[in-house]
Amino acid sequence: MIILLIWVVVLIAVIVLYLRQVYSTFRRNGIKHFKPIPLVGNMGKVLLRLDHMAYDLCNLYNSFPEERFVGRFEFLSEAVVIRDVELIKKITVKDFEYFLDHRSFDTESFFGRSLFLLKGQEWKDMRSTLSPAFTSSKIRLMVPFMVEVGDQMIASLKRKIKSSKDGYIVVDCKDLTTRYANDVIASCAFGLKVDSQTDENNQFYQMGKKATNFSFGQIIMFFLLMHAPRLVKFLKWDLLSDAVKNFFTTLVLGTMEDREKHNIVRPDMIHLLMEAKKGKLTHADVKPNDEAAGFATVEESSVGRKEIIREWADRDLVAQALLFFLAGFETISSSMSFLLYELAVNPDVQERLAQEISEHDAKNGGKFDFNSIQTLTYLDMVVSEVLRLWPPAIATDRICNKDYNLGKPNESAEKDFILRKGAAIMIPTFAIHRDPEFYPEPDKFNPDRFSEENKHKINVLSYMPFGLGPRNCIGSRFALCELKVMVYQLLRHMEVSPSEKTCIPAKLATDNFNIRLKGGHWLRFRLRK
Repeated sequence: MIILLIWVVVLIAVIVLYLRQVYSTFRRNGIKHFKPIPLVGNMGKVLLRLDHMAYDLCNLYNSFPEERFVGRFEFLSEAVVIRDVELIKKITVKDFEYFLDHRSFDTESFFGRSLFLLKGQEWKDMRSTLSPAFTSSKIRLMVPFMVEVGDQMIASLKRKIKSSKDGYIVVDCKDLTTRYANDVIASCAFGLKVDSQTDENNQFYQMGKKATNFSFGQIIMFFLLMHAPRLVKFLKWDLLSDAVKNFFTTLVLGTMEDREKHNIVRPDMIHLLMEAKKGKLTHADVKPNDEAAGFATVEESSVGRKEIIREWADRDLVAQALLFFLAGFETISSSMSFLLYELAVNPDVQERLAQEISEHDAKNGGKFDFNSIQTLTYLDMVVSEVLRLWPPAIATDRICNKDYNLGKPNESAEKDFILRKGAAIMIPTFAIHRDPEFYPEPDKFNPDRFSEENKHKINVLSYMPFGLGPRNCIGSRFALCELKVMVYQLLRHMEVSPSEKTCIPAKLATDNFNIRLKGGHWLRFRLRK
């Protein structure tokens, strides 16, 4: 019994010493951080669902205003959270080669072959292969597909309103916009005609829900994939179910085979992937200054503009198609639902935007195309402000691939901090977008920040809804077009306002990894007079 007790004491002592060593790096180097909880690190509030990750990072960011960077512990792993936007520019642009990759899990897994998780030269080659598919000239051809899907949505809403007793309906806007985004990505990426507003349980939509419903259990899975990849690989766990993987593999490869056999050409993502596989997707038609889809558009770097001749395996193409779908299904629909929320709770903004849309509609005979996106200035201001207040990704990350000098954490520090190879950094987009140093009254929804008179005052390094540097979001033009088409069509026909179930003031739900309002995105819709 005594021997057993001694062994227990020794084991506890070893664990304590190990944890003390693990959690000592920041303290030894004078980097400010919150005191970690053993094994959990600084993840306690998120794991207990007391706070959303966005607010958790904001709290860390705001607690140390004099620091250029601070520390964060995710379980037993360290991450340096960068606060200084000039340092962020160095990391993401000037010294990009030091921070080429995202933190990722097994790249041989299904999703691991996607552009988001590929590393090193493979990522560069895939980025160069795909970048011609996301130019304005390609997106321009997809806008009519978006308009067609929007027409389906408006027709469905009108039917429901006309059959209601009160002349209005209360709508879960997250459900509405997810169905819209689902049908857009089905059409623009896969060449499928789907009407999820009417056929509510169609297979394409159901598979999307399964793939993107990041419940609490999947949050745990995600962090395990990041921090214990060997364990996850041994247990053969995956974020995606076999049903989802098999569905998209069959869909993509089957569609490619059918088009090849019948010589079918449709200007969508499947066609572009087929061209990429043959090495026919080139940068020849890319303009030096490709047309922007709005203030938030990010430009392709020299990395993505290189000509690459490389054959890709079928699984690589399927992985890219799945990535387009996941981004289109969840990320864009979240931005749409927050856009409708802000219009509902800011009726003055809504009416000003509705007036611009009405004037454009009258002038162009109801036609909306890519050229419209260039002319609707207030629409761009509204969308730009939504992406500031509710960025699609609350944070992004990088892995340091060789030792890097981050400099001093603050002005009074005595020595520079050397970030070691393999260490992680985080860029807290949500927190930076709400920093009063960059945006006065940061929690206020104010599209006039992005007016011609004011937008020059914005520090461009503090605005990053689609990221910065060569690893920015390749689909920013597509996302902005889709957002603008959706809101244009809705406000042309509908008036949105808060309902009894609307979350005012806005508060993020803590039971989901994605950004969603507590209690749901419920708004009242009525026909515009």
